[in-house]
Amino acid sequence: MRARDLAVEYETVSVDDDALDAARLMAEHQLPGLLVLDAGGEPAAILPASQLVKVLVPAYVLEDPALAAVVDERHADRLCAALAGRTVGDCLPSKAGPPPVAAPDDTALEVAALMAQVRSPLVAVVDRDKAGPHLLGVITASHLLNRLLAVHP
Repeated sequence: MRARDLAVEYETVSVDDDALDAARLMAEHQLPGLLVLDAGGEPAAILPASQLVKVLVPAYVLEDPALAAVVDERHADRLCAALAGRTVGDCLPSKAGPPPVAAPDDTALEVAALMAQVRSPLVAVVDRDKAGPHLLGVITASHLLNRLLAVHP
């Protein structure tokens, strides 16, 4: 199996997109994260779902998780308000580097190694030619496992 055969269409966002819309997109499609593209369509970062959840949690609770028990449900139900007015770029981890990118001819093992090395829930598959980068799709860790398990019952 090659990366081009494993790649599937996947939701993408830009750094300027609304963070609340990105959270809704993740929730609606049950995605482990979103691929963030730059203005030229090049993969720029991954916004993990866990990072969006972290943005929702008040700083005082991150510092002392025991305080989460004292926040009542009425206030907890409004955590998503923390995303209002923020962009995807505002929510990216401070040390967000470029996402892992596989070439179309990379093998399943090469993709798995890349995913494991950078501990990423997804790998972008990009075809680079004279016209520039072209996103073929994304390989998620769960999709990769599914395909590998299918050939090894």
